[in-house]
Amino acid sequence: MAFMANQSVLVTGGSGFIGSHLVRRLTEHGCQVSCLVRAKSRVDELRATGARLVVCDIADRARIAIALAAANARVVFHVAGLVRALDAEDFMRVNAGGVEAVAQACADQHDRPVLVLVSSLAAAGRSGDGPVAESASAAPVSDYGRSKLAGERVAIRYADTLRITVVRPCIVFGAGDRGMYEVFKPIARSGLHVVVGSGDSRFSLIAVADLVECLLLAAEQGERLVPGIAGKGLYHAAAEDASCVEIGLAVARALGKPPPRILRVPEWSMRTIGRFGDAVSRIRGRPGWVGSDRIREVLAGSWTCSSGKARQQFGWSPAASLADRLHETAQWYRDARWL
Repeated sequence: MAFMANQSVLVTGGSGFIGSHLVRRLTEHGCQVSCLVRAKSRVDELRATGARLVVCDIADRARIAIALAAANARVVFHVAGLVRALDAEDFMRVNAGGVEAVAQACADQHDRPVLVLVSSLAAAGRSGDGPVAESASAAPVSDYGRSKLAGERVAIRYADTLRITVVRPCIVFGAGDRGMYEVFKPIARSGLHVVVGSGDSRFSLIAVADLVECLLLAAEQGERLVPGIAGKGLYHAAAEDASCVEIGLAVARALGKPPPRILRVPEWSMRTIGRFGDAVSRIRGRPGWVGSDRIREVLAGSWTCSSGKARQQFGWSPAASLADRLHETAQWYRDARWL
């Protein structure tokens, strides 16, 4: 990718799951990478990449502008965001307010960079009977999804000033991911796979390595947002679709295990789990992995999207099959002694 090679790049959220993979790939391209990180972020692995680290609150526009100017960044990947929060206001402060701060800081630069915003399929909402397209009306079902959609709408306000492309990943998995780990762990340890209801709801998945390549191509060749044109400058990133039951079967094969026993949990039980998670989070004063907001997404039905637009416009495609990517993930979990 000639466009990205040796570029000065700024990444927000570089210490997170997706961000850390992106930073490593950028350094492989010879890019000079600067990362905005929180004061409490774990940065040992990030520092080992050679990236320049800048401690900064994602809503601090002035500090972001200083970091941008110091880095002379030609491309900004805004990956930072909250996936868990105590309430809707926290989601909005980071997932929408962070986009505002980053976009304004980019707009304040004399030589304005390309901005790639990593959003979420949660901003679009559930898919229903078929994959959701980029031009479809958004209908998020959770506070998280609404905050990610609000961030996209903030970005659109800057589209006359900045070159902005938005990428909405679906379920992302791979080395270091704790979300898919919760699917691998019970299958590896007890041969059990938990599904909600019938387990027929379908989900789009993408390996983090394939998502990173999509982000790089979007920065180089992607459309840019245009106010008033639905879906322009917006890409869905997905590799393959599978039902809940099919995911469990595929994970078992990746682990070299027999087909798992399927435990079907009723919806009312999931709602109870969500309320219990909310109560624990309030007592502890920090969000847990499971709460009512997350359960609303789980119970909403299927979450599938088409990546046809990215495939057609800039030639992106997954470098490996879902089965191979799950096998790679299983091996990483073993090597890291998570399993």
